[in-house]
Amino acid sequence: MMLSGARPSSRGTPEIRRPAVFGSKVVAGFSTRHGGLSTGAFESLNVGLNTRDIESIVLENRERLFQTIGRKWSDVAIAGQVHGTAVSHADVPGLYAETDALVTNTPDRVLAITAADCAVVLMADEEAGVVGACHAGWRGAAGRICSETIRSMVKLGARAEDICAYVSPCISVDRFEVGEEVARLFNDRHVVRSEAWTRPHVDLKSCIADELFSCGVPSESVEVSPECTCDSPDFFSYRCAAGDTGRMMGFIMISLPG
Repeated sequence: MMLSGARPSSRGTPEIRRPAVFGSKVVAGFSTRHGGLSTGAFESLNVGLNTRDIESIVLENRERLFQTIGRKWSDVAIAGQVHGTAVSHADVPGLYAETDALVTNTPDRVLAITAADCAVVLMADEEAGVVGACHAGWRGAAGRICSETIRSMVKLGARAEDICAYVSPCISVDRFEVGEEVARLFNDRHVVRSEAWTRPHVDLKSCIADELFSCGVPSESVEVSPECTCDSPDFFSYRCAAGDTGRMMGFIMISLPG
């Protein structure tokens, strides 16, 4: 399992975290909050429409983001995200409502997930030409959404042992305080208790990584970002901003040669 950190980007352009785990055919990334046009609580690369931000600016931010990989927003399939575990086969661009995960074997079809503390998990079997992306907050992680996504990828020809996966920046265990009703949904090894804390904390990153391993994804093929969205000024954090904030976006596609 690899740990990936920040990479500098040019001022004035969208700053993106680029996973190192994927091969040359895979185009993938996770946006930061830098390099967009939004202001105030949404400064500056807010790509979330379900916020108080101005819709036209959010759409322009999305265009700016996908220009960095030579694509348009109209090329993208995005999950509607309802904190469930449903997976959709995204063979055409557009909004896939009532789903939290997307898979495709269509070349150059971009899959996208938004987040602001939840993890975005990006997966690819480069040899099979299959990619997947899922939204893994505590509900998705507890519901084993990564397993559901991998199962759908396998139906398209992927093999779990050939999948590479990236777990995006998300809320860290030090920041992820939960109630007992949430803690009991997780394996004890993913719940941390301390005399310094009044309530239990969940280690979302280790929970997701362990699920990937249990599905047969090799540990050396899993990259986990060490960055915490709640601690870093590079990201929006729903929890730290009490809900009034922007969204980042994770994306992935298999590119055609040439």
